[in-house]
Amino acid sequence: MSQTDEAPRTEAIPGAGLRWWTELPLILLVYGAYTAGRLLARGDVSQAVDHGLAILRAEKAVGLNLEHPLNRLFTREPWLGVPADFWYASFHYLVTPIVLVWLFRRRAEIYRTARTWLMTSTMIGLIGFILVPTCPPRLLAAGHGFVDTMAYYSSYGWWGGAASAPKGMGGLTNQYAAMPSLHVGWALWCGVMLWRHGRSPLLKAVGIAYPLLTTVIVMGTANHYFFDALAGVAAMAAGLLLTKPVRIAAARVREWAHGLVAGTPVAPSATPGPIVSGECQTASGERIPRQRKAATSHDSGDGAAAPAR
Repeated sequence: MSQTDEAPRTEAIPGAGLRWWTELPLILLVYGAYTAGRLLARGDVSQAVDHGLAILRAEKAVGLNLEHPLNRLFTREPWLGVPADFWYASFHYLVTPIVLVWLFRRRAEIYRTARTWLMTSTMIGLIGFILVPTCPPRLLAAGHGFVDTMAYYSSYGWWGGAASAPKGMGGLTNQYAAMPSLHVGWALWCGVMLWRHGRSPLLKAVGIAYPLLTTVIVMGTANHYFFDALAGVAAMAAGLLLTKPVRIAAARVREWAHGLVAGTPVAPSATPGPIVSGECQTASGERIPRQRKAATSHDSGDGAAAPAR
């Protein structure tokens, strides 16, 4: 076996080859593209209002108009409304990175799959913002009965009247990117990661509570409809189904790029090497450790190869 054959295939070993200085730029690049796309997806305001009213009518038709009672409760009770506003304005941007770092450091064997799931679902959400610009309940005319709790309690926080954007920076956010709710989608992703891979009962309990509370809060603060929340769940489900194909495509692109940089470009392989065990792969002609090489024809005396012992 040559020295080249003995080189470890790090891509076949779960968690091998992870480096924060390659992961961080990748995540920032995807998030930057998502943010830019979200800003560029600003549609016609009247169309966004029509979409919002259509969602509200559909919810009322099936008896799922949960936003009104929750919004009235949060407006009437500051001890609920103010913490809910802080939750909406900050947890979305804090909890998700914390869970990502936790997976990177403690659950490296599933990190790549989890990261790809989150990124793919986020891009699906961006498609929703572009195709279906939606006016959130808080921006509907006052006659529809909603109160913007973040504007109502703005003296308690750093935000103004543009959702969770800091005061004076409302122009840097797209307030009509409400369908699907990625607040709910990202919270669901965090919840699944904590529930499935957390070892303590506390982490598993947080994994269940976090997406449920986030769903209540996005409606109570009048930032999303219940159907927005359901669409966020659907976006995450679609992202999960696409995770494996996306990872395979990314691996082929990396293989092609590596060959290009090395000066020997090769077509990406259609299928990975044969699976031996535990998702480990072996190159063609490579022997498993302790496997004996079959004897050649001159070892057997009758012109036939002797069987391996």
